[in-house]
Amino acid sequence: MVRKKINKNKNPINNWTLVLMMCAWLGLAPYFPEPHIWGKLKWIAGGAHDMKLIDWGDFIMHGFPWLLLGRLVFLKFKPKVVKV
Repeated sequence: MVRKKINKNKNPINNWTLVLMMCAWLGLAPYFPEPHIWGKLKWIAGGAHDMKLIDWGDFIMHGFPWLLLGRLVFLKFKPKVVKV
């Protein structure tokens, strides 16, 4: 009988597969002519002139998966605290 490794962590924000899929679909969509989040970042870097509240909400929605990915990378590679 083959045993499968079961992910005991049920929290979806700690699931690498889900977070990477969110980055690929929500974080980059629409893909053409350029990823949406990239266009928003360029707009903000250019001074965010004429950005309305809906544009900021759109930036937060498309940027949230990238924030989760950054959090997972940080948690994976942070130094372990050793108690003395």
